Amino acid sequence: MALSKPTFFTHLKVLTTHHHRHSPPFVITLRFLSFSSPEEAAAERRRRKRRQRIEPPLSSLHRAQQQSQPQQIPKPIQNPNAPKVPEPISEVSGKRLDLHNRILTLIRQNDLEEAALFTRHSIYSNCRPTIYTVNAVLNAQLRQSKYSDLLSLHRFIIQAGVAPNIITHNLILQTYLDCRKPDTALEHYKQLINDAPFNPSPTTYRILIKGLVDNGKVEKALELKDEMVVIKGFTPDPLVYHYLMVGCARNSDSDGVFRLFEELKEKMGGSVDDGVVYGVLMKGYFMRGMESEAMECYEEAVGENSKVKMSAVAYNSVLDALCKNGKFDEALRLFDRMVQEHNPPRRLAVNLGSFNVMVDGYCAQGRFEDAIEVFRKMGDYRCNADVLSYNNLIDQLCKNGLLVKGEELYGEMDGKGVKPDEYTYGLLMDTCFEENRVDDGAAYFRKMVDSGLRPNLAVYNRLVDKLVSVGKIDEAKSFYDLMVKKLKMDNASYKFMMTALADAGQMDELLKMVEAMLDDEAIEFDSELQVFAKELLGRDNREEELTELMEKKEREKAEAKAKEAEAAEAAKRSARAAVSSLLPSKLFGNKENETESNTTNGNAVEETSANGGVQTEKEETVEEAAVVGSAADDMNLNATR
Repeated sequence: MALSKPTFFTHLKVLTTHHHRHSPPFVITLRFLSFSSPEEAAAERRRRKRRQRIEPPLSSLHRAQQQSQPQQIPKPIQNPNAPKVPEPISEVSGKRLDLHNRILTLIRQNDLEEAALFTRHSIYSNCRPTIYTVNAVLNAQLRQSKYSDLLSLHRFIIQAGVAPNIITHNLILQTYLDCRKPDTALEHYKQLINDAPFNPSPTTYRILIKGLVDNGKVEKALELKDEMVVIKGFTPDPLVYHYLMVGCARNSDSDGVFRLFEELKEKMGGSVDDGVVYGVLMKGYFMRGMESEAMECYEEAVGENSKVKMSAVAYNSVLDALCKNGKFDEALRLFDRMVQEHNPPRRLAVNLGSFNVMVDGYCAQGRFEDAIEVFRKMGDYRCNADVLSYNNLIDQLCKNGLLVKGEELYGEMDGKGVKPDEYTYGLLMDTCFEENRVDDGAAYFRKMVDSGLRPNLAVYNRLVDKLVSVGKIDEAKSFYDLMVKKLKMDNASYKFMMTALADAGQMDELLKMVEAMLDDEAIEFDSELQVFAKELLGRDNREEELTELMEKKEREKAEAKAKEAEAAEAAKRSARAAVSSLLPSKLFGNKENETESNTTNGNAVEETSANGGVQTEKEETVEEAAVVGSAADDMNLNATR
């Protein structure tokens, strides 16, 4: 319904008066009159709200982006040559934690090769292993004395950019020291001090000092002790002093033992409540012949009213002092007490070293059955024998004519998850040879090779020497053929086998051996071996055959080189033919260029004829370059057209 003009103004005046206190009349009036009904106005409001949700205003959008993006502080420029900081333990989470647990499962299954291979493959995957996962594999390899695999994996992760931590360095130091390379370990320690973004830990010094003492470098170990306390500021460590006192005791330096004990006692405030040093102190008294003072020290350490803290290592040191100084009965009583106190995980009074000490004590008393019995009982106390423990007992049994007992222990190793090493097989082989069981000794050597182990040259020489001494020349030659490519033999080894064949009258086998040496590029058949072989062949006046054989091999090598050169020339000719087949006239039918090419070829033929038909290699190269250049120009020209 339309309103008249007077009615409209009257209505507008009423509205203005009524809504004056609430809102401006202009906005209310226009908004009220913009729609024909309240429903339409409500629909428009809903539409505008929907549009604002989908397309917010530019001002609010910009403000929201500023709020969502915090102000970024520019990072300082880092030195690319600076050492990388290792990852924190918090990085072992999510997918990387799953990877860590999977590799730990392989380690528990004793599949170290697969664990190392899986670690290598994961380095360049989307789920990169942490240094803690790598350390777990390195530690497992160290426990099983897989030193070459450990060092190889360590080099790989360093090249891949995985930053090592102090545990990684400690494992590498332990590896070098176990391999009898103390100088290399010290160089790695200096590199750690100079380049690593962290300091060595007390465990680092414990590993270094113990390893240096075991390698006979007591003086250098004493220097590291002073550096640890004075420069690095670590508190005096009784275990470090224990290792140093052991080194002095091995050198029969009783004065050094007591001097170190007094130094530790002074730094600890006048008394030492850690029993780890008391066993070595007892040895010092025994070296001086002061047995009563040694037993007083024993009572002070393990007596009923003792306030000294005794760990498994401390007990082992006291046990060793008693066993090696005629106090085996006291050692037995102490061992029984240790077994009764042992209550893992609350109280650890015995460990693998405890059983090893008692095995040595029983063997020193000639009680080998008791030694085997106590060795087999260690599993009842959650102690697992390693290959060193087996080797120690097998060695003592073999030295005392109990090879059969030693072989029984060897047969138990596989069931216990312990793999024999080169020393195990070499020990059994030598004992078999001493008891005239030559075939069994050779069988142990073959088992060692078949199991993937690599015997050294000395073990091989003992094998072939024994086989030759009993007239088994053919078997010795078969072992030579087996090991010649696995061992780097010296001239003495070659001469020994040549002499054995010559003494047996097998000159044809000697010539075959020389022929194999000439065919193997890794073996140098030098003038010394040539003269020696000619002297042996001269027994049957066959030294000329050696000369003919060497000339034949020289001709064969020359013919092989000629064939290689001919094959290279043929490959070059085929390449030239392929270039010639790409002539532009045949590809695009360009008559003008074809005429120019024919003219050029004709001039070249005339020039060649004038020069006697001889064309140098340089001229051929220039001609090929000209042909290729012409082909490229024609291709560009036709592409332009």
